[in-house]
Amino acid sequence: MAAQWQEMRFGATTARVRIFDGGARTSTMPVVLYLAGGAFQQAEQRQGDLPVARRLAERGAFVMEADYAGSATNVFPEAMERMFDVLAGLNGCRKKFGGARSPLLIAGEEAGGNIAAGVALKARDQMPGELSGQVLLSPMIDPMMVSGSIRRADEIGMMGRWSDGWSRYLRAACGLFHPYAAPCRCTRLSQVAPALIMTADDDPLRDETLGYADRLLAAGTPVTRHVLPAGSGWAGLYSHDEGPWLDTVADAFSAFVHELKH
Repeated sequence: MAAQWQEMRFGATTARVRIFDGGARTSTMPVVLYLAGGAFQQAEQRQGDLPVARRLAERGAFVMEADYAGSATNVFPEAMERMFDVLAGLNGCRKKFGGARSPLLIAGEEAGGNIAAGVALKARDQMPGELSGQVLLSPMIDPMMVSGSIRRADEIGMMGRWSDGWSRYLRAACGLFHPYAAPCRCTRLSQVAPALIMTADDDPLRDETLGYADRLLAAGTPVTRHVLPAGSGWAGLYSHDEGPWLDTVADAFSAFVHELKH
């Protein structure tokens, strides 16, 4: 599978993307816009592999990773708005990458999970019924960073990085209170696309991840939750290291897509 960066046009927006494609195109294969993590810190385009995106493609999805984190756009609302434009563009040409019956999903890990959740909310508001699902892997969605589990962030060297990342992303003072910037603060979560939400018992973002899942469920949004046990290697999500957790994510994704189709 080739995974080289290229520029593509989506309406009035040009974005750098790279494609993970297993090659077996079908008329119902899921089309996924994938957003990597990185704590909103990336100033340069990341060159390393993205294990989750590649594994989802190996399981039969068409996965497009979009670079939201350029030095000029890695702030709210620009990064989120650009990714919404990419999603809308994918929606308009999904036959090119999958088929007319392909479910359209947005997925993201850590900071990318924040933007994915924000884009899913905006999709609910501006392109209702078009987004089939959202996949949030330890989404970084609470800028207050006051949960019980976040205290473990220092153990993996992430507390300062996440704090600095929030400061970078929320340069606009109003961003802290905008539901697209901090989805955990959104008061209207009904009719959002069904969600697959994953974390682990030893994940510093566990509490805010599960708190968001609970609020989506309370609003009537279908949610599938998976909490991996401590010691499963979930920290590899942040370092892009492979491990048994990766197959767990891929299995959960396949089951989630199956449910969406049926």
